[in-house]
Amino acid sequence: MSAGMSVASAKGQIFEALLGFLPDWVQVAVIALVLLAVVASWVVKLKRKLAHRRAVRAGRPVHAAAQYGQRRGADYLGPYAPPQGQRQGGGAGHPGA
Repeated sequence: MSAGMSVASAKGQIFEALLGFLPDWVQVAVIALVLLAVVASWVVKLKRKLAHRRAVRAGRPVHAAAQYGQRRGADYLGPYAPPQGQRQGGGAGHPGA
């Protein structure tokens, strides 16, 4: 690598060297798959951002597990959750206070 070469062009040359020995149709397929992966990641990121924004506007709790329908782990009580209308008296950790 020469002193005047930027890092971006060095990465481009490495990419070209890796794909250079392959036939043209394989090069096009690899580049298309890379572009598809980039666009798919953008779509997923945008979808999550919109779901987060909708949850905030609707006043729903914004939690990653609740947002994406994953109901498991320490935050999910399942059948052990208290009924929605029931209020517990006292502060947290002080039953009966």
